[in-house]
Order: sequence, then C-alpha cells, then structure tokens
Amino acid sequence: MLQGVDAALGSTVFLGAVVLFLVTLEGRLKRRRILAGLEELRELAHVIDMHQLTKDPDRLSETYDATESSPTHALTPFLLSRYLDYCAELLSLIGKVAVIYTHGSSDAIVLDSIDDIEALMRDAATARNAR
Repeated sequence: MLQGVDAALGSTVFLGAVVLFLVTLEGRLKRRRILAGLEELRELAHVIDMHQLTKDPDRLSETYDATESSPTHALTPFLLSRYLDYCAELLSLIGKVAVIYTHGSSDAIVLDSIDDIEALMRDAATARNAR
C-alpha cells in the first residue's frame, strides 16, 4: 500500500510540474519576444547616441581648440542644431515605441527593461541639455 501511495504522490508531483510548465509557457515566450524587440530598440538608441557624440555645439564657439585628431565638420550652426533636434526626436520616439511595444505586460523583467530604456533616453536628454 505504501508503494502505491508513493507512486501516486510522485505522479501527482510530476503532473503538477507539467501543468505549471504549460501554464507559464505562453508568458515566457511573450517575455522572450518582447525582450528581443526591446534589445533592438536599445541598440538603435545607442547607435543614434554614438552618431551625435562628435556633433558638439561647443565646437562652433570661438574658444574651441581643435586637436589633430578632432573630426572636421561642414555643418553650419543651424544644421547642427537641426541634426541634434532630430536625434532627440528619434530617441524620444524610440522610448515611446518601447512603451507601446510592451503595452499590457505586467512582467517585472519587461518593466525593468523599459525603465532601463527610459533612463537611457533621460541620460541622453540631460547630456544634450547640458551642452
């Protein structure tokens, strides 16, 4: 009789684990898809941020001293300002797309990833405003 109870208990635990796996499978697949999309958006934000690194408005001031390794730019102050504004708009759009992409998700890992992207956008905006 003890062997029968032990076998029934083992089968119940095994079936419970299978049910738990199947119930959480959809959520894990959604999380994986969302995190992959957010990673692409994060990479795009980094590319935009890298492209504007050498576009410093201080470069246009009369007190700026260029070095031999300083890149040369043909942008006028107006075009440089427009370029940086476009970068800011793109970064803002990336943040908004990331939030919309994860709409309806209550997964803590996904929400943490959104917070990371929003922090990246805030840091870029702060650095841009400090110029």
